[in-house]
Amino acid sequence: MNKHFLSIAELTKDEIYEIFDLTKELKAKQKKGESHHLLKGKTLAMVFAKPSARTRISFESGMFQLGGHALYLSPNDIGLGTREAVKDVARVLSRYNDGIMARLFGHNDIIELAEYSSVPVINGLTDLLHPCQIMADTFTILEHRKTLDNLKVAFIGDGNNVANSWINFASRVPMTLALGVPDGFDPNPDILKNARQTGISSILVLHDPREAVKDADVVYTDVWASMGQEAEATKRKQLFKPFQVNDALMKHARPDTFFMHCLPAHRNEEVTDSVIESPNSIVFDEAENRMHVQKAIMVKLMA
Repeated sequence: MNKHFLSIAELTKDEIYEIFDLTKELKAKQKKGESHHLLKGKTLAMVFAKPSARTRISFESGMFQLGGHALYLSPNDIGLGTREAVKDVARVLSRYNDGIMARLFGHNDIIELAEYSSVPVINGLTDLLHPCQIMADTFTILEHRKTLDNLKVAFIGDGNNVANSWINFASRVPMTLALGVPDGFDPNPDILKNARQTGISSILVLHDPREAVKDADVVYTDVWASMGQEAEATKRKQLFKPFQVNDALMKHARPDTFFMHCLPAHRNEEVTDSVIESPNSIVFDEAENRMHVQKAIMVKLMA
């Protein structure tokens, strides 16, 4: 693998499956209670410009299970790019720690952090990408389907960082990706263009959610207004209402179609209670697998 984990587009297909193989192994050891202290004595600095429950808990618990230690650094502790220059933070944290995980707003900040860090940097989320999430999602699909062959994923909602990372994944592993987004909320055009140029997957941008979910193996959604977009929330609720994942929409998919959501969910906004609580919902499996996949990524980079 590369020295850092910033984007799925920087991985090869083989490297993706190597991470999945290691994830399966580490998850099995954890379930059996077997020791797997592959990062014993190592530390991970966790830089949070954006707060998150799942990201902090999954990385911190994962490092503990691997025999290492994670340090939570809040926006007040760091002030990345405001209180202190990104390149200075990178070089200081590199002197203290064996790895850095950062959950930030601007994607350029994670790039600069990696440029000046002498230890591996993991992208825990930026406004542009959310690679750890999609690695966890696809591992979860692999667990349930036993294969990623002939996979169709329908992503419904905003063309946000999660959608962008789905597109990056589709640039490495063959699949059909149908993005059902409101007009004007398309994913990043450069990421879309680069992925389509690989010719690996069929990537569709549609403005009808019913068309997007047809024949899908997975229907996936995310919140309509991400962190930092709170001022747009009311307007977005009106624009995105036709894109709610509800029982009526799911009837346009197959009876065995899985439902996924990266969480936290705004219930009865982007998804109804009936869908998220349905037997086809695997949202809590994917939430758990964040920890297992991230453990594998940390071992690949830091062991």
